[in-house]
Amino acid sequence: MKNFSLWLEFQVFNPCNWHIENGFCNIHVDLPDGKYYGLQVGTYQYLDNAMHQHETPAQARTSRIPDLFVKELTRQCIEDAIRDLLSIGKLEDLLNPFRLDHLC
Repeated sequence: MKNFSLWLEFQVFNPCNWHIENGFCNIHVDLPDGKYYGLQVGTYQYLDNAMHQHETPAQARTSRIPDLFVKELTRQCIEDAIRDLLSIGKLEDLLNPFRLDHLC
């Protein structure tokens, strides 16, 4: 499936001051069949930093992780990642079912 639309949080809120390589954001993926998804996306650098910024081991164990990791928070990178996932199968089959906000 190649047709989908994306809403990217960083393009709406503070687009000129977004951490492209070390960030975290929300996205919405809308598919032509009417399904839509809310996902949290983080960069690999965000994950690395999150693993080392906790004050206690308990905080490290309870950190929320994004549904999807990408190299950078850019429209092109996220579109490519979603397109790659959709070429494999349904998003609800590929992402963590306990975290996926499948709304329809």
